[in-house]
Amino acid sequence: MPAGEGKTPPQIAEKHPQIEESRFKRLFIKLKKRRIIETLAAFIGGGWLLLEFVHWILVDHYHFSEKTIDITFVTILGALLSTFVWRWFGGTVKRPGNIKVEVLLVPLIILAALSIDLMILLEILGISGKTLLIAAVALCLGIVWVILKLSQWASAMPESRKKEIEVSNLAVVKPEKSIVVLPFADLSPQKDQEYFCDGMTEEIITDLSHIHNLRVISRNSAMMLRGRPKDTATIGRELKVQYVLEGSVRKAGNDLRITAQLIDATNDAHLWAEKYAGTLDDIFSIQEKVSRSIIDALKLKITHHESDRLAEKPITNVVAYEYYLQARREVWSFNQESLDHALRLTNQALGIVGENALLYATRALIYWQYHNAGFKPEEDMLRQADTAAGKSLELDPELSQGHGARGAIAYTRGELPVAARHYRRAAELGTGGEALAWLSLIHALAGRMSEARQYGDRATKADPLNVLALCLRGLVEIYGGDFETAVIWLQKGLEVMPGDPMTLGFCAIANLYAGNRELSLALFDQLKISVGAMMSAAVRGEGQAVMNFAIDIQAYAKRDKEMSWFLADCLALIGDTEGALGWLSNSIELGLMNDRFFAEYDPSLALLRGDRRFQALMERAREKQRSFVV
Repeated sequence: MPAGEGKTPPQIAEKHPQIEESRFKRLFIKLKKRRIIETLAAFIGGGWLLLEFVHWILVDHYHFSEKTIDITFVTILGALLSTFVWRWFGGTVKRPGNIKVEVLLVPLIILAALSIDLMILLEILGISGKTLLIAAVALCLGIVWVILKLSQWASAMPESRKKEIEVSNLAVVKPEKSIVVLPFADLSPQKDQEYFCDGMTEEIITDLSHIHNLRVISRNSAMMLRGRPKDTATIGRELKVQYVLEGSVRKAGNDLRITAQLIDATNDAHLWAEKYAGTLDDIFSIQEKVSRSIIDALKLKITHHESDRLAEKPITNVVAYEYYLQARREVWSFNQESLDHALRLTNQALGIVGENALLYATRALIYWQYHNAGFKPEEDMLRQADTAAGKSLELDPELSQGHGARGAIAYTRGELPVAARHYRRAAELGTGGEALAWLSLIHALAGRMSEARQYGDRATKADPLNVLALCLRGLVEIYGGDFETAVIWLQKGLEVMPGDPMTLGFCAIANLYAGNRELSLALFDQLKISVGAMMSAAVRGEGQAVMNFAIDIQAYAKRDKEMSWFLADCLALIGDTEGALGWLSNSIELGLMNDRFFAEYDPSLALLRGDRRFQALMERAREKQRSFVV
């Protein structure tokens, strides 16, 4: 990667004004993205030729009425306005109420143009006195059309979402009832049983998520509510759920005392409450009783298969189960000591119960996390993770955690179709928030923005307080070129978890691309890690600093598609075309194959787009897209 010795790095403000674009320039980008500028050019050229033909051939040569030119002009103008409206509104993903503005306006424009043409034609034919009648008829037809379309959309909303249902292959029928299970409070004497309370919470969420006509808020969002002084009405309103389950656990030695109560968040009415006392050996039956009591209280009908799933317990030995709960908690501590402890606990649990699908899935997740967090980046970690995930799915092909682990491994390897298949199955079998979020990102990487946004919207609905789901939803909008919307999603993520490095970094990038240069620099400075400092230096045009940071992170970038993209951006900004093309190629090979993002949306790559090697890379990206079959 050449360092560009002896050269003064080009400054962002001079060489890359598109990053500091004004509102006018951002509007220009939207016009270009929706192909309105090229449409205008085509109509100007084609329309002028058509008018010349009518004027010189039909009127002058064949003596048609001069008003024929007026008819031609009105027709061309109506077609131009219709095309503009269709491309402008058809190019947006924001459709409040699913109202397609272009479907309303284009027929009205066409009707208006035809009415004017008809009035001119009647004048040519010498038929007078019809102007007012034609205008009245046109107005009535327009009103009828608007009423008809609005009534169709209001009464047939499920039909308008048919494509979304086909894309995801998931059950998306709007459930009648919805619930959030709040983290059970630890009332134990030593206050050291939080992991056990979390396990109780998670098991009930898992049980309820198997009920097809009940929407259950995912675990990650539920855990974010721990210790928050909010009443049930506020929680219900913010999460858009009708019911709230709260409870407590008191564990002293082998003795258990568990309380649970179900509340209707719309009126703060207590629908059901119960206390359970027993020993640790009773934990599984208590969990099942709580889940079935909720189902009965909500008057939900369940199938025999769903009833059987409630009775299934993936780990039946209580000691092994406690080891699993502790290991699960350690996995997400993001330090090697915790991962080592999690692996020991998982192996101890396997030593007690023998081969077990959930424990193998946990082991797979631990090995993957070693690699993902960079503690043991060797390929051997991924191989061990894959082996453990394979054993998990051999023992239980319908274990959501097993498919989730397989999806994470495949994603890390750049095997996106495989990852998508496992994440989709994980979403079908579990609560689905994170699996849906990863599905949304995978489709965005492949340039399939409609599917990406649909999966992302479902992820944030199922997991509204999950910073990962919010962050990936914002990243999807970055890949789709809607940087203002990306900023909104990423800011929501920062509200949930201020300072989260991944969300902070992508929020800085979205602001940079949206033209908010100073805010972007401030966010990069908050990031306080090498990639943030590198991108800040690139925006400021500090070429040597960029090269120094690039040396530090290039080992990680070789195996990470996003980091390769960051490097390509930074090197392009300081004028290192060779280095930028090299890292862009690496990013594409690792799975970031969204050619439209690179070729149209990413402003940092503007200087590369005239290079034939860049065009070759875009063709490679399109080739990989064609092989993306889920």
